[in-house]
Amino acid sequence: MDIEFFITSLIVVLVPGTGVIYTLATGLARGAVVSMAAAFGCTLGILPHIAAAVLGLAALLHASAMAFQIVKFAGVAYLLYMAWGALQEKGALAVEDKVDARSVRGVIIKGFLINILNPKLSIFFLAFLPQFIPVGTEYAALKMTGLGGIFMLITLVVFIGYGVFAASVRSHIVSRPRVMAWVRRIFSATFVALSARLALAER
Repeated sequence: MDIEFFITSLIVVLVPGTGVIYTLATGLARGAVVSMAAAFGCTLGILPHIAAAVLGLAALLHASAMAFQIVKFAGVAYLLYMAWGALQEKGALAVEDKVDARSVRGVIIKGFLINILNPKLSIFFLAFLPQFIPVGTEYAALKMTGLGGIFMLITLVVFIGYGVFAASVRSHIVSRPRVMAWVRRIFSATFVALSARLALAER
């Protein structure tokens, strides 16, 4: 494994973004097991962006202003939806102690959508992955796919760590309604801020 790629990827993943915020919120509201589902969903959402970078579709997204804007504002709308849901007692931060297949599946789907609707990820991989592929490398696409897989594994492990941490302090927060109300507002405001940052993003 390229140690420079590993360190760079780790730093990128550790910096809090939409996936981290979603995983933290899930761990806080629903516990460690469901936070792992959130981490898995967010990680799956990276896969289409890696495929786009390998197949050259990310270059098309970068070149087409209309395609970029469509995906970008779909992502903005979804983040605003998450912000609204975070404020609701039965929304993204709904406190649940029982875990069933439906809730886990829903958490995975939301995590997937959060990352797949971020066009900056495709452009990030378009610029990021090729830097670690020497010119003239045989089977370059295969190696890019392998590096993308390593990035996804790092993402999954780090996000699980974030989710388990949130779950570990869960009992100290959900038992205090006023504190939980403020937590909902903070997460909602964070989703709004992330949507604004995405809305202002340029190709």
